[in-house]
Amino acid sequence: MKMQQKTEALSKVLTGQPVIPVVQITNLSHAVPMAKALVAGGLPAIEITLRTDEALDAIRLVANEVEGAIVGAGTVLNPKQFKDAQAAGSQFIVSPGTTVELLNEAKDHMVPYLPGATTPSEIMSMIEEGYSVLKFFPAEQSGGMAYLKSLSSPLAGVSFCPTGGITPQSAPDYLALPNVLCVGGSWVTPNDVMDAGDWDRIEQLAREASGLRQG
Repeated sequence: MKMQQKTEALSKVLTGQPVIPVVQITNLSHAVPMAKALVAGGLPAIEITLRTDEALDAIRLVANEVEGAIVGAGTVLNPKQFKDAQAAGSQFIVSPGTTVELLNEAKDHMVPYLPGATTPSEIMSMIEEGYSVLKFFPAEQSGGMAYLKSLSSPLAGVSFCPTGGITPQSAPDYLALPNVLCVGGSWVTPNDVMDAGDWDRIEQLAREASGLRQG
């Protein structure tokens, strides 16, 4: 798959919903009911972070058992994790930053890759590599909406999925920026709600997030 095709595939995922749930799985039994609740609530694209030992198995379960789910892997830090995530069934790969090794690995795989970049130099480097859709992390700590807005003119043509510190209250303002496709949010799957197995609440939070509109 050529870079343009990968970009189009990734853009389709990211523009399909205003919020990409960023999920940390600590109990494998939560994976399937969590994903079913998110899909039912209108957020089929789900980023499961590779921050726990259960993550890859969770991705595999969601990919195999949850109809309609578009499961991706987040916090991918090296080529081995990239390979493992794709093998587990990830339909997109996300990293908080970018390395030469990850870029080289991404070239060898068909799965769309969302690399992280925050500074103008990093973003320019990604443009040279053919990337026009990037993760902006950690969003709030890196300058937030004002910073992203300032990038829209000199780095026109680049779109972002900001993640990190974004809330249901601030999300619409991010989404109103011309260079933001969607936002990543962990508020859709709170740890206490997951631990309680309150999947109806997860579906409700997903429905609220899926209804967020620009402005």
